[in-house]
Amino acid sequence: MRTLSVSVITQTVKTLFMEANVDIGSSMLSALQRHVVSEASPLGKSVLAQIIENDQVAKEKHRPICQDTGMSVVFVKLGQDVHLVDGDLNDAIHEGVRQAYRDGYLRKSVISDPLYARLNTKDNTPAVIHLELVSGDRVELEVMPKGFGSENMSALKLFAPSVGVDGVKRFILDTIQKAGPNACPPMIVGVGIGGTFEMAALLAKKAVLRSTDHPTSDPKYTELEKELLVEANALGLGPAGLGGTTTALAINIETYPTHIASIPVAVNISCHASRHAKAIV
Repeated sequence: MRTLSVSVITQTVKTLFMEANVDIGSSMLSALQRHVVSEASPLGKSVLAQIIENDQVAKEKHRPICQDTGMSVVFVKLGQDVHLVDGDLNDAIHEGVRQAYRDGYLRKSVISDPLYARLNTKDNTPAVIHLELVSGDRVELEVMPKGFGSENMSALKLFAPSVGVDGVKRFILDTIQKAGPNACPPMIVGVGIGGTFEMAALLAKKAVLRSTDHPTSDPKYTELEKELLVEANALGLGPAGLGGTTTALAINIETYPTHIASIPVAVNISCHASRHAKAIV
């Protein structure tokens, strides 16, 4: 059994959110650089070059990549041999978010009531926390400041099994097409297939976190990811929705067993500022 103070969790969450909002990471930057070479549209090339320049300046100057610094999403893998002390895990995560958005001068976009009194909480809390209990004596924290230009373009549908692979593909591509410029392409598309209503959505969110150069482990779904990416980029939306051959940088699929009567499918879209950071404590 390992004892860990929740103050460590607070500090780690704070550091990760401050890091994620100013640095998209080497994988995303490499993907953008590859596509600025392959993009067929001169205007699309120009937009991609500006995106790359913006990302580089943000990292150098330690400034937010985007004015929408997102709603704070935190994925926690808690080792079952960790004994947390000196406070509550959820409170510690919220405090880390609070400190990050205050000390990093990040825009605070969370409101206290989704429908009626839409008042800003003024510290970007509460965060959305996904907790998973795993073996071991470590805590893995992965954060995602999720902007809502792209989040608003996400979709979820439960199909009858008769729809088949073609029906699932149509739904995914239609969702990308409808997102258009609102999702700030080029986008990362996370797809969750299987489980239940809520599980499919969580799978799709997790899929967004996967690196653009890391295909799924199942060969059938690896091939489906490739097919969808080709077809998505053939839609012609292009960078910033201004036309071109780079609409998506990656389409990542995560799956889970499901009920015989259904095919749950969720599509979670992230803009090119697909920000996340991870640490193990």
